[in-house]
Amino acid sequence: MKILIHTMYFLPEFGSAPILMNELAAYLAQAGHDVEIITTIPRPPHNRGYEGKLFARETRQGFRVKRFLTNFTPHYIGRLVAWSIFTALATINLFSVGREDLLFLRLPPLQLGLTGVLARRLRGAKVLLNVQDIHPDLSIESGLLRNPFIIRLAKAFEKWIYDHTEDIIVISDGFKKNLEAKGVPSRKIRVLPNWVDTDVLRPLPRTNAVSQKFSLDDKFAVMYSGTISISSYATLVRLFEAARALRHDPDIVFVIVGEGLKKNDLQSKAAGLSLPNVRFLPFQPYRDLPELLASADVLLVPLDTEKSQLSVPSKLYNFMAAGRPVLGLVNEDSEVFKIITATACGTWAPPEDPRRMAEAILALKRSPDLRAAMAARGRAFALENFSRERVLKAFEEIISSMP
Repeated sequence: MKILIHTMYFLPEFGSAPILMNELAAYLAQAGHDVEIITTIPRPPHNRGYEGKLFARETRQGFRVKRFLTNFTPHYIGRLVAWSIFTALATINLFSVGREDLLFLRLPPLQLGLTGVLARRLRGAKVLLNVQDIHPDLSIESGLLRNPFIIRLAKAFEKWIYDHTEDIIVISDGFKKNLEAKGVPSRKIRVLPNWVDTDVLRPLPRTNAVSQKFSLDDKFAVMYSGTISISSYATLVRLFEAARALRHDPDIVFVIVGEGLKKNDLQSKAAGLSLPNVRFLPFQPYRDLPELLASADVLLVPLDTEKSQLSVPSKLYNFMAAGRPVLGLVNEDSEVFKIITATACGTWAPPEDPRRMAEAILALKRSPDLRAAMAARGRAFALENFSRERVLKAFEEIISSMP
């Protein structure tokens, strides 16, 4: 079967989406499918070798990659424009799609669903939506969509996309309930979580090359590693209030690793509070990620209150696989809270309560045996439920069984 995987971001860009889509494409190609990635020209600083190109074609690990230029503006409006450009180019690419080909569409952007509708109607192709975030809900709750008319239009477009799509994969039971509440029939929806390479991300010694490089060996490191985006910005700002409350403990250091739309704003907030116990690090190469996570004593999964039911960060699975206790800065109605409490792989604090955050961090610092037990439970659960081979096999089975 020819499978065309549409994803906004792909290697060499850093993040969960590029890594996961590369692993999915390689797995499906190895299983005998004809696989092509439809994606964008990498954004700076990852665009070395692509400068000035409007289009690029390449081959890797047994599959092809087509890249189209969008725009690189980091602002939200710029990102919306990039999403729309990518959707338009993916629609033009339908001329290369044949009957019985399969389009795998990784959402967001929600607009990409239009490509799937056209592919079914005009080309007779099969379509599989993979919903990673709930849009437009996330944009509405974030305050990015405020105009009542635009909100109604966005919701109507979302409903139209789901009404005209027969096969939808979501990453959690909460996402499935969200779509069902909007009238999407249960028969259309399957739940399949994101996966993690449990051979790569595994428990490693606390003292390692990365911990030594960043002088973390003699610290109790509370780490956030991931994209610094609108879904966690407000909670990370409140985390700095917890850091201020704990600034007199010389052992505790808060480490923020990553890039993203809100990084500059977050650094400004930290500078304004004059926090000696907060450090910012750039994204680290994927090869260093196992030792980076091993350098932490506690790993953070922050979600702003408005987004708690609309996102399940892949980093949660990575942290569990890495064998470190998780501190979820989330509401009790979130999927992250449900996973943490069901597996006892960590603890939690409300995203709007810095005092509870500080108390949770101190409690974990004082209880090394508890941390070790949490880490072991998280690792065991990740092996059983989120391992790459298990989830990718399920994906391949779904794709191969589509009529």
